[in-house]
Amino acid sequence: MKALMMAGAALAILGLIGLAVPVITTQDTKEVAKIGDFKLQTTENKSHAIPPLLSEGALALGIILIGAGLYMRR
Repeated sequence: MKALMMAGAALAILGLIGLAVPVITTQDTKEVAKIGDFKLQTTENKSHAIPPLLSEGALALGIILIGAGLYMRR
């Protein structure tokens, strides 16, 4: 029961974070050329969008799991 509520709380928090921050940006640095001690690098920014439906589903499932944990506790 307690594990069910913990999993539900984790899913609900992840769903809220996904709704609050819908786009995550990461940076990837690659070495283009190297001549002796001289290095030429490039940094590429990538944006990753979190679908709102996925965030809403995680939030709803988390609330359902918390409710099931409370119901089973009785």
